[in-house]
Formats: sequence, C-alpha cells, structure tokens
Amino acid sequence: MQPNPAKLELAKSPIFLIAPFFFLGTSMVAMKAAIPDTTPLFLASFRLVPAGILILALTLFLKLPQPKTWKAWLWIGLFALVDGAMFQGFLTEGLVNTGAGLGAVLIDAQPLVVAVLARLLFGDVVGLWGWLGLAIGFVGICLCGLPEAWVMSLLHGDLSFLQGGYFLRPENLLHSGELLMLLAALSMSLGTITIRYVKKHVDAVVATGWHMVLGGLPLFALSMFRESNQITHLSNGDWLGLGYAMLFGTALTYGMFFYLASVGNLTSVSALIFLTPIFAMLFSSIFLGETLTQLQWIGVSLSLVGVIVVVQRDAIASQWSLLLEKMGKSPVVALVTANEETSKE
Repeated sequence: MQPNPAKLELAKSPIFLIAPFFFLGTSMVAMKAAIPDTTPLFLASFRLVPAGILILALTLFLKLPQPKTWKAWLWIGLFALVDGAMFQGFLTEGLVNTGAGLGAVLIDAQPLVVAVLARLLFGDVVGLWGWLGLAIGFVGICLCGLPEAWVMSLLHGDLSFLQGGYFLRPENLLHSGELLMLLAALSMSLGTITIRYVKKHVDAVVATGWHMVLGGLPLFALSMFRESNQITHLSNGDWLGLGYAMLFGTALTYGMFFYLASVGNLTSVSALIFLTPIFAMLFSSIFLGETLTQLQWIGVSLSLVGVIVVVQRDAIASQWSLLLEKMGKSPVVALVTANEETSKE
C-alpha cells in the first residue's frame, strides 16, 4: 500500500521532524531529575502504560482498525519486547549512573544499527555521504561515552587499558550506565526496523499504543517484585516531570517517531535522533547543572555534523558532483562519483 501523499508531506515538515527529538531530549532531563526519588523500573512502566492507553483511546476515537490476526499480535508482541520492555528498561536503569545529556548521546548509537539493517533488509539507500555521516556520528558517540583515559590511550596507540579483563567482569558491565544506554540504543534500533514488518499487519499508530501497554506491564510487574518505595518520596515537581515524560516524551514522541519510520527512509529518520542530546544537554545544564568535558563537547559537535551529513547527503552528493565536473575527474574522483551514482540506483 502506497502512503497517502498528504501523510508524506506531513512527514517532511521541519517542526514535525524535530518535535519528537525535542520531547525525547527534554523528557530525559525530567526523568533524571525524578530518578533519585523513585525507581527505574517503575519509571519505565509509568512512561509506557498510561501513554499506551492514551494512544489506544485516540485510535478508537479515530476509528482506526485494531489488530485482528495472530500474525498482527505476534509482531506487536515482538515490537513490545524489544522497543517497549527492553528499550525503556535499559534506558531508565542506565539513567541511574549516567547523566541525562550523556545518556542521550549514547542513545545516538541507534542510527548506525538502523542504517545497516535497513540497507540489508529493505534496500534503503545510504550512499557514500550517508555512511560518512554515520561514521562521524559514531566517532562522536565514542568520544562522549568512553572514559577519557581510554580515548587518550587509543589516540596514542596504547591498549594497556584493555588488560585485566574489564569487559569480562559482570559487576562492571551490569552497573555501567553507558553500557545500558548502548543496549537501549540497540533495542530501539530493532524496534525501528520491526515497525516496517508490523505495519504490514496493523496500523502503525495502533501498534505503537499496544506495544507500549504490553511492553510496560512486565516492567510494572518486575518493579512490584524487585523495587520498593516507588512513589513514597515523589514531590509535586517529580510528578509533573513524570507526567511530561509520559505524555510528551513517550505518547507523542513514540506516535510521531514510528509514524515517520513507517512512511520515510529509516536511515534519515533515525539519524535525526542525533538532535536529542542537544536538547538534553541544554536543559540538563539549565535545570540539573550537568557539565561536559572538552572531549565530550567535541563528541557532541561531531554527532551534530554526522546528522547534518546524513540528512543532507543527497544535496551534498549533488553539490559534490557539480564541483567535480568543474575540477575534472581524476581516478579517485571517478571512483567517488561512481559510488554516489550506484547508491542512487
């Protein structure tokens, strides 16, 4: 089924494209502020279940068709597992030991996985400039997420920090906020890919609502058994922040993001998530007093460059081709041009 032209135009609106990542970045700040007064699994379930119910109520009001076949429910169940339970669970657990801004940057690993999978599974065009932008973004993520001592050692060709089996120690891995954030990014990547299969059997917005409810219920059950004092210490400000994270950072963000993923190029849509840490860092600096090192700011800058290159890769390729025509084609130039032409086919 071909997407409605009006829907495609909506998906190209700058405000519609940017809004989900503004809400996601600012909701990271709201969640980080509330984490000391609540528990991560409760926070994850509170984000998902009420937001899912709101989306499902909207689908009923709009009379959107509900899932009817077992295949639809199976795909929704898989969607709920990877993008509901796993993504939100890893995200909120990771926030305990990671700043809101840095956590948002680490979530930026998601477009790299989506680009590879979308190319392999759906034939989405990435192209030379797209891969270059993703690579720049990946370097930026590494500068933000890896310990600064490791980065400096790598730059000097010193791999001694790998000695001692750090990566093999469960106590280090399970309590690493950075690792949990990267696992959250991987889970979200799989969810972004899954929506292409889900929408073949059920409306994407309907599936989004159901996957939030079904993904949130196991997190709520785990919170009941493993956590305590989930709401005892929450202030009015905390509840306001949780409400914002649930309504804007989850219900609205999820609906808009997976709508975009269902009708647009997955690599381009996913790359826009590089905008999330900019909003997260700005508001975490204002409201939480979080600061970044010089190396992390370089990483943030590279992440921004990466998203600009990915989103504008067609325009850059076109301008590059015009420049090459003026300069004349050397063997290297010819190879680059051929690569770009192949990626557009």
